[in-house]
Amino acid sequence: MTPAPRTVVEALLPLRGEVGLDVVYDTANACGLQDQPVRLAVRRLVAAGDVQQRGRGRAGSLRLTAAGRARVERDLLALRLVRAQDAGLAPWDGRWHLLAVSVEESARSVRDALRRTLLAAGAAPVSTGLYVSPHELSPLLAATERRHLVLAAADRLEVRGSADPLALAERLWPAAPVDRAYDALAAALASPPAADPLVQQVRLADALERSVREDPLLPPELRPRPWRPAQLRRRWYAAWAALDGQLGERALHRGWMEG
Repeated sequence: MTPAPRTVVEALLPLRGEVGLDVVYDTANACGLQDQPVRLAVRRLVAAGDVQQRGRGRAGSLRLTAAGRARVERDLLALRLVRAQDAGLAPWDGRWHLLAVSVEESARSVRDALRRTLLAAGAAPVSTGLYVSPHELSPLLAATERRHLVLAAADRLEVRGSADPLALAERLWPAAPVDRAYDALAAALASPPAADPLVQQVRLADALERSVREDPLLPPELRPRPWRPAQLRRRWYAAWAALDGQLGERALHRGWMEG
């Protein structure tokens, strides 16, 4: 599967320093992408304030802005959490975290954006303006977003007469669509590797992003066992680490698994 242009650009951006646009375009071309969609992806990232571009064409370079770096670091926090869960190092403490959106009616756009952010972070709505997650999501939210939330935690949660944690997880975060989302990762792991290990790492990054996008990353205690997404992620970690060893300084997001 050809990776998304934005994924290619973001994968090549270091947390510190810059990447040459020649590297971005050459890697994207090797992944089967033309220059134009990559150019559009760069423009959108610049317009969003996540990326700063210096120079033009292949002679130019990109670097993350402070806002872009903060967003990437929040994304990496989520990935480190799920890796710890998959390794059995982050058992669920049995607590439910409640997040209530507290925004005045006149700031409807702020409220709607915050609701989208909470859904993207894996929270589930349980009532009007009230969301729940088995994880503490505050570290994944920007400070400006946290100001509009009322936060609480509870050892027991009952939704529509059910308080069993596994039943609640299935009601709020059904397993079947999450499992299907990992077909992209299964296909990437089964495909012949690219000749260039950097291209292969980009492909793996794209496949994981497509799969995790639909996954609330629940603790394993709240999913049936065996849980195929966790099995596929373990295979992904091994493949990623092997490519890290081949690429050395060229590796993407070096050290993210170690925190």
